[in-house]
Amino acid sequence: MSVRFGGGRDRVRLRGRVTPPSDKSISHRAAIVGAMCEAPVAIAGYLDAADTRSTLQAMRRLGASVQGRDGELVIRGVGAAGPRCDEVLDVGNAGTLMRLLPGWLASVAGRSFALDGDASIRRRPVDRIALPLRAMGARVDARGGRFPPFTVLGAQLAGLDYELPVASAQVKSCVLLAGLATDVTTVREAVASRDHTERMLLAAGAPVGRRRLRDGGWVSSVGRAGELALDRIVVPADLSSAAFLITAAVLLPGAEVTLTGVGVNWTRSGFLEILRRMGARVGGELEPPGTFAAAEPICDLEVAHGALTGTEVGADEVPLAIDELPLVALLGCFAEGETVVRGAAELRVKESDRIATVVDGLRGLGADIEALPDGFAVRAAGGLRGGRLDAHGDHRLALLGAVAGLASQDGVEVIGMEAAAVSYPGFADDLRALSH
Repeated sequence: MSVRFGGGRDRVRLRGRVTPPSDKSISHRAAIVGAMCEAPVAIAGYLDAADTRSTLQAMRRLGASVQGRDGELVIRGVGAAGPRCDEVLDVGNAGTLMRLLPGWLASVAGRSFALDGDASIRRRPVDRIALPLRAMGARVDARGGRFPPFTVLGAQLAGLDYELPVASAQVKSCVLLAGLATDVTTVREAVASRDHTERMLLAAGAPVGRRRLRDGGWVSSVGRAGELALDRIVVPADLSSAAFLITAAVLLPGAEVTLTGVGVNWTRSGFLEILRRMGARVGGELEPPGTFAAAEPICDLEVAHGALTGTEVGADEVPLAIDELPLVALLGCFAEGETVVRGAAELRVKESDRIATVVDGLRGLGADIEALPDGFAVRAAGGLRGGRLDAHGDHRLALLGAVAGLASQDGVEVIGMEAAAVSYPGFADDLRALSH
């Protein structure tokens, strides 16, 4: 499906208030942790999108009961009995599910679980979770040793002190979920990645620790957990989804937008800090860096159009803004000077090679941009001309194309816009609600 955004002399002017869709990362984790509990867990604001529906379906196949609708769910998990499934667990396009779930499954001694997904998932490597899980005693058999479909054979796991080769909240979370069945398991990371899993496990009563090292790195630890219990999980609005409307408001003259109820956990609000450094007008009280608490912080973000200057994003900032870095490339097209992102090789193993697809896509719209081995460099080109952009089945690239179209001179036709339903099925509706 192709959809055209922007074009013509009269650009839309975004004004008003809107609540972006619920947080995808936290929704995945809420369903998984809820399924690990025995007593019912109420979830408020669960995201209804393709990826998170895949997670709910997987939890049902593992034996959990899921009831409710419109984001208000009750999950009754499997508790001490543990998960069981004799059929292939289809993760769809959900990379978070594919990487987190094996951590729980690996701790179920003697049981085997097969996982598979769509064509995009089959291109995404699982060796980075397989390595630590094998070191803990589980067996992981993947296609070609690296890719889905793959099988996890659970075992009595041993504790592990694991240093992440590349900062990744998904790999860290997988190891920590497995670590709930060990005496002590620790994960070390050179720079902080998202800590949603640690917060949720802490709230559920698991022995979780998180501390900063003198060299600037971080250590997260878990120990053997008894029965996990959570009365209620509130899922905030997703900052990664809000980022597309934030970017549109920054780029479109006359825009004044308030995004309500957005999660601003400091381990993922790096995009807002980058925006402010570029000169964007973004108001809202963010969580102080280094905070660790069970509760997820929430605030309203007020955004207005303004002039931008280029910036440099280094490896230490990448984990805090990994999903929004393509938008930094788009912003760089409209900023004075040069915008450079380095240390973001992780983008090459997302739903698409996001370095290659973003660079090729924006260049086709008139951007002066080049790919780097671990990022990209964008030079001011006075904005974008417009044209066509292929989403390559990547939801974030589809949404990027839509925002680029709104800000471009001639508009952008997004090929494969249906991919946006993976994370933001109501994007067009929210855009219309703000357009004047």
